[in-house]
Amino acid sequence: MRDHLPPGMPPDPFADDPSDPAAALDALEPAVPLDEQERRAVQDDLEDLEVYESLLAPRGIRGLVVVCEDCHEDHFHDWDMLRASLSQLLADGSVRPHEPAVDPRPEDYVTWEYCRGFTDAYLIYRNERR
Repeated sequence: MRDHLPPGMPPDPFADDPSDPAAALDALEPAVPLDEQERRAVQDDLEDLEVYESLLAPRGIRGLVVVCEDCHEDHFHDWDMLRASLSQLLADGSVRPHEPAVDPRPEDYVTWEYCRGFTDAYLIYRNERR
């Protein structure tokens, strides 16, 4: 599936190369398709992401920051990259490696929790104005 990445993911420089150095990694850790509950959770995340981006991108927010469970550091994901990663997860149960944001400005990224809170507050405010 390396040559069929969803839109937003950078092209795989080894897509059709029989000597792809990452091919051995695919064999060691084959992708496991998501079960129905996991699929629904990822689909929900994609739907939420669309709302969050529509509300926050016009305000200068470039994407989300997520604390990595492995290295315990902040990882900054632009909207397109996160959408592509979630789409890839739905497609075959894997998330392909990608380049981190270059010199990200932390103030341009927010957490999932911030997005949820902002969206809730926005909807309450909008409904009160009606």
